[in-house]
Amino acid sequence: METTYYIMAVYGLFAVLELVTGRFLNRDRTRAGDIWIEVIVSGSFVFLIVPFIFLSADFLWQTGAPEARDMMAGWPVAVVVLLFLVGDDMTQYWWHRITHSVPWLYNLHRAHHDVGYMSVRLVYRNNLIYYLFMPGIWVSASLVYLGGGDVYIGYVCVKMTVVIASHSSVRWDEALYAHRLGAKLMWVVERVISTPSTHAMHHGKHLADGVTHYKGNFGNLLFLWDILFGTAKISRRYPDDYGVENLDPVPWYRLIFLPYINQGEKTVD
Repeated sequence: METTYYIMAVYGLFAVLELVTGRFLNRDRTRAGDIWIEVIVSGSFVFLIVPFIFLSADFLWQTGAPEARDMMAGWPVAVVVLLFLVGDDMTQYWWHRITHSVPWLYNLHRAHHDVGYMSVRLVYRNNLIYYLFMPGIWVSASLVYLGGGDVYIGYVCVKMTVVIASHSSVRWDEALYAHRLGAKLMWVVERVISTPSTHAMHHGKHLADGVTHYKGNFGNLLFLWDILFGTAKISRRYPDDYGVENLDPVPWYRLIFLPYINQGEKTVD
């Protein structure tokens, strides 16, 4: 529960910053159903999907390999962190990348992009099935069973801070780009973790604008995966328009409840 409180606090902090700067409600770009998607999916993810996966993984491990519980207790922290980075964050990179390549899987992810703004409101905005089958959550639950629970608390707090900050319309990286030393520091930072600029590029609507890059920048915590696997683009700029390109609009309830009613096709190939 301590991780939930921390994540809610970080989310709340960025939400307040967006409110203060007039970037949270996005009245000029918000459609009637956007708030329903964000409230229903965010609440369901935090209070239903994640507990279900962790309880299910615990049950499966306890049934099949009870002797494996806490077998990693005492392992070096660096080793366990690496297991979470590969088992959770790297697999999420590939899950994210694949859903942009396979049309029927993209229908599970489309809600995350079918919106005209960047904001913390987008963090959990996906079809629930998208999360239910996300391999990284199942791997994390397994690593916790195996004894990585203490490390997971720190890992997920760091990860969600980066994820929330990279979706926020409060561009913390923009201030650093404006200063000579900050710009040099960002050369390293933006190649390691996701930033508002690199992630906003992934959410851009028009490839032709020279900034948008929904064919890449799939990383969540580590942008390093994009560097390693050839999908990175860094511009230090932000798109003017966000959303999905070349798809007809669909009602909000189809995005989260009826993903396999034809929503058109969009791939990165």
